[in-house]
Amino acid sequence: MLGCQDGLRLTMSRNASFTKSAIGAELAPATAMWTKFSSLFVIKNKFEAFGVIYALAVGAVERGAHYLQQYPGFGGWLLFAVCPLAVFMAGARILDSVERDAG
Repeated sequence: MLGCQDGLRLTMSRNASFTKSAIGAELAPATAMWTKFSSLFVIKNKFEAFGVIYALAVGAVERGAHYLQQYPGFGGWLLFAVCPLAVFMAGARILDSVERDAG
């Protein structure tokens, strides 16, 4: 085991390569659990991407409806129109990232 100045421990594994262990062997299973948990929030295909975009769109229209109630007239309609535009931009970004990962 080699000590480092920044607190990381380098341990020699069985295949003679160095691995960094910044958290120690005790917390390694917990880190693996959080890695698996965080992989649930990764959009992997277009079906999941369209589901996320649909949920964003439903929320944007709901927010726009509240804007119409709070600000009657042209200002409310303007705010209502801006909400779905944000979803269009986010949706394009989500679909672009899914297509880029697939290709």
